Amino acid sequence: MGVAEHVVEGDREEERREEKHNDERKEEEEEEEEEEEEEEEEEDDLEREGEKEELDLERGQVRAAAEENASERIDDQRVHFHTPMLQRLNPTNPLRIVINGGTRVATPSPSQSSRFQPPPPPPPPRSQPRSTPTPQPSVTTLNSRRFTNKISLFLFMVHMVVAVALVCFLIFKGIQGLIEASNPEKETEKRVLKFFLPQVEVASLLSITLAFAWQKALREWPQIMVYFIIWCTFFMSLSAGILLICFQKPATDGVGVCFIAFAIGNGLYACWVSHRIDFCFKVLLKSLQPVSKFPDLNQPAYWMLGSGFLWMSLWILAVVGALNFYYPPLVIIALFLNLAWTTEVMRNVVNITVSRVLALYYLRGMQSNTQFCFQRALTRNLGSACLGSLFVPSIEALRIVARGLNLLEGEDEFMFSCAHCCLRVMQSIFRYGNGWAYVQIAAYSKGFVKASQDTWALFEREEMVPIVDSDMTSAICFLTGVCSGSICVIVVAAWTARVHQPFTATISLLSFIVGYLMTRIAMALPHACVSCYYVCYAENPDNRLFDKTIKDRLELIKSGRDAAVATPRVPRRFTR
Repeated sequence: MGVAEHVVEGDREEERREEKHNDERKEEEEEEEEEEEEEEEEEDDLEREGEKEELDLERGQVRAAAEENASERIDDQRVHFHTPMLQRLNPTNPLRIVINGGTRVATPSPSQSSRFQPPPPPPPPRSQPRSTPTPQPSVTTLNSRRFTNKISLFLFMVHMVVAVALVCFLIFKGIQGLIEASNPEKETEKRVLKFFLPQVEVASLLSITLAFAWQKALREWPQIMVYFIIWCTFFMSLSAGILLICFQKPATDGVGVCFIAFAIGNGLYACWVSHRIDFCFKVLLKSLQPVSKFPDLNQPAYWMLGSGFLWMSLWILAVVGALNFYYPPLVIIALFLNLAWTTEVMRNVVNITVSRVLALYYLRGMQSNTQFCFQRALTRNLGSACLGSLFVPSIEALRIVARGLNLLEGEDEFMFSCAHCCLRVMQSIFRYGNGWAYVQIAAYSKGFVKASQDTWALFEREEMVPIVDSDMTSAICFLTGVCSGSICVIVVAAWTARVHQPFTATISLLSFIVGYLMTRIAMALPHACVSCYYVCYAENPDNRLFDKTIKDRLELIKSGRDAAVATPRVPRRFTR
């Protein structure tokens, strides 16, 4: 019995041990399950936190992209983009993904957007070869906000303040002379107002009418008008000279001889450039094509002509008042210099406005707003227009002198030395100041000298120097102004000779100046179109907007089958 009880007790102890072991295993399993549940809960919490972080990150990216897009829209309004917003976004941009997917995401708070910034892209591996693209001007460069040539702008504004004060003072002196002067002085001033002011005002209105008639005809029939302008200027200037000589007065004879001498030079020039006229009208035809895409492109010319007419009317009254002031000849010369600089600035403002509109079209394919470009030309680029207005006419005059001296080059040592010196000066001047600079001034807001250097470097890089040197557009615009001035002389001289002949020479010369200056303002549009065509082609010859006109011309010049008369340069024997 003792043995049996001992066995039973042993079995019971084993059962208790098994039960205890089972209980421990159960407890361990329960603990493991609890730990697993806790780990799962922790993992869920981590996943939720990760999703929250990703969502916050996405919101931050959306906010950053939205802010960037808002700044781009502000710049686009200044540069006048008409491109939709989404076309400029990167395909992987979160904003584009959200919009395309139709998902709406709440805008995060500023703290969240500052805390979660998009991670920077990983750098490309060094083993992969990368091609270096050709640097192109960025959109921010095209929308530069800096003012150019501030010193020139300051000088021009000071000059205009002084000029306005002087004009107002001289008008006051004129009115004072009419009221307080003695009878002989009153009669003189009344006679000046009666026989001087109406003719000049008529000359201004006639020149404005002729200017837009020339411009319209040149845009419609470039081939015919190139020939017509050259030979019409010859006949009109010759007719004006002959008419003035017929009055048989010393003053009118002197002015008439000048007109006849110019007509002879004009005829020689027409014969000299006859082989270049075909290429000239081809470039005009091609460069004027984009004008139809901008219906308001002529509005800056309208505003400048209207301003010029008002200023010229006040200027004439100031000239009358100068007769009652000290040193009338010096005062009238000062007024004439002011008129010449002011109208040249007006012409270049139109030039810069048209150049910016067309440069953005050629370089970026944009259809910008003409009014914004006009405001930009009157503010940020006005300093360059003022500086160029002082130097470019002088440069063009020196260019004519250099060509004339080059024709006189021969065995005469003195004349040869003068030609050599003038040509060296021209070589430097054309690099640091030329009329082609207005395109880069308008497009990139460069200073006048920097724009001239860069533009000439582009021409040298593309081997276009012979073409731009032989371009006839500036000569055509100049001859158009001379033709309008000659027509004004014919009308005004015939009128004045009938009513008050002693004023004939003075009013004839003044009406010529008025007609020339007003016509040049309107002709700034075709001149700017041709300049943009050349400069933008030199910057990107592979642009699909350009055809093979310039390229074929270059090939003809290189092959010797076509000659281009370039700006005279220093002979090679003196550059060795």
